[in-house]
Amino acid sequence: MSAELRIVGLQTDLHWRNPDANLADFNTLLASIPAGSCDVVVLPEMFTTGFSWPPIPPTEGADSELDWMQGWADRLGAAIAGSIACFDGEDQPRNRFWFIPPSGEGAPSFYDKRHLFTLAGEHDHFTAGDDRVELEFRGFRILLQVCYDLRFPVFVRNDRHAPYDLALYVANWPETRSAAWRTLLQARAIENQCFVVGINRSGVDGHGHRYAGDSLIADFAGTLLADAGGHGQPATLQAALNRDDMMAFRRKLPFLEDADARQG
Repeated sequence: MSAELRIVGLQTDLHWRNPDANLADFNTLLASIPAGSCDVVVLPEMFTTGFSWPPIPPTEGADSELDWMQGWADRLGAAIAGSIACFDGEDQPRNRFWFIPPSGEGAPSFYDKRHLFTLAGEHDHFTAGDDRVELEFRGFRILLQVCYDLRFPVFVRNDRHAPYDLALYVANWPETRSAAWRTLLQARAIENQCFVVGINRSGVDGHGHRYAGDSLIADFAGTLLADAGGHGQPATLQAALNRDDMMAFRRKLPFLEDADARQG
């Protein structure tokens, strides 16, 4: 098993409901990453449209966002992760978090956001997911989460018998609640003794909501390994997650062994 997972997180402004413009921007950013230099590249929630509905497919370039993600995963030799507003096979609208590994390293995985943001009416436009999704990639067990899920610790609680190593959060989390975003990401890392990556957007959306960014990467003790800060500007985060260090920390402080059992 690999002891290290190299993460790149892309905090960006998003063009409101313009998939082609957003994919063009990400093409430029991804092209600047040397092939083989990282293991996972994380994009924000709804990275093709911003936090909006209904889903809009791109009109130029690749046939679908998934083809686009797979192409970059193969080119970089790294998984591409991020959420997209899309329709599932039963024509249900989903806020779907895709994790696309390079070809030959397993099938793509996805998680449908379970906690839809009722304050903004997301539940009126999308179908919530039912299942918690964990996957294996390059020696790490990874949990997929989206934005509002961050407020619900029971859903993300680690399993003391088969714990995950990394929780990935993608978000469009507004500036007005930045303190909660930062605090809860570190809390999830501390209580679950895992790495946490939280990648938010920056800029202003089509409703005038501002996004400070505040993307961060925290280790199993809640210590920040990378921090974009709350300046509301695009930023690239990088960190190498060392699983051996995490396991040594868990052995020294075996809090998970005393944790409540997960329900569901």
